[in-house]
Amino acid sequence: MNFKFKAALVTALSLAPFTASAFDGPELYDGEQALYEKAQEEGLIVSFDTGPTWANWSSQFKNFKARYPGVEMVYNDLGSAATVVALDKSRNRPQADTAYYFAGSALDAVAKDVVAPFEPVNFDKLPDELREKDGKWFTVHKLNIAFLVNKKLVKETPESWADLLKSEYKNSIVYLDPRSTGQGQVVVFGAAFGNGGDMDNIQPGIDYLARLHDSGNVLRTVGTTPYAQFLKGEIPIWIGYENDGLKAKYKDGMGDDIDVVIPKEASAAAPYAISMVKNGPNPSSAKLWLNYIMTDEGQATFAEGYVRPSVPGVKLSPEVADKMPDAPQIRPIDIVKATALKADIDTGWSKAVLGD
Repeated sequence: MNFKFKAALVTALSLAPFTASAFDGPELYDGEQALYEKAQEEGLIVSFDTGPTWANWSSQFKNFKARYPGVEMVYNDLGSAATVVALDKSRNRPQADTAYYFAGSALDAVAKDVVAPFEPVNFDKLPDELREKDGKWFTVHKLNIAFLVNKKLVKETPESWADLLKSEYKNSIVYLDPRSTGQGQVVVFGAAFGNGGDMDNIQPGIDYLARLHDSGNVLRTVGTTPYAQFLKGEIPIWIGYENDGLKAKYKDGMGDDIDVVIPKEASAAAPYAISMVKNGPNPSSAKLWLNYIMTDEGQATFAEGYVRPSVPGVKLSPEVADKMPDAPQIRPIDIVKATALKADIDTGWSKAVLGD
């Protein structure tokens, strides 16, 4: 193989006694047991770009192995664009069964004809903008724009896009450059949604960010995620992703020193998608894996990693729900339109903010 795969985290579970009726209780969906029996004949699932530290994939691996001990799990962590390149290079002899990426890369995978149609459990519940019509990709979770506020550096937590324009936040705000980062592009959509724009009219978002810079409140824009700098207390307000804020709050020690705020006017959600690879070596295992992560159980597991499920209405545990309360003002971006608008955002933002 051209890629170094890591064994699934819970290798001990692979030592469990082999049995065709491994899981207890009722099926999660009709046909689960029959599909598992086919997957056991393959015995392996190769999952590209599902790095275990991201979006709670490590728990997904563990839970999948516990339910289906007859199917071994291997994965890698290539990055979205590199995953599509790898699928393209190996198209004549695919190594992967599934591929996970930012949804923009899923469009590239479809264009290169390296992914196959498959409609998993709960596919019909997804909004149209979160799936390809034939199932060549579908969204498994979302990342949402939020204000990450260091309360040691900011007296009054802003609650809205309008609040960020106040003079008390001078030289306080950091966000990612839209020209070079996906998160920066999503910030533009969030600002647009919060200021009267939509997927067909992003200019309000560009105009808003220009006003924010003119106000003197932007400390800087950056080219990479400034998570470490935020944890060190070098950034008062970061317009970033909600999951980074919740991770800082509950996992990395900031506790009550951080507020994570979904702006009250509106926010934008970035879709992260997965596909079944065309002519992958283990198609039944691929379907078993994709079905599992799209069940209510799999979706709730994503939420335990502070990313919001893509399937509407999934019931979360009280402690998870308390950390991620309902936020109906979050609006998913249409990735097809967003991808088509990238050049307009790049040039429009540069002209309005930098005067280029």
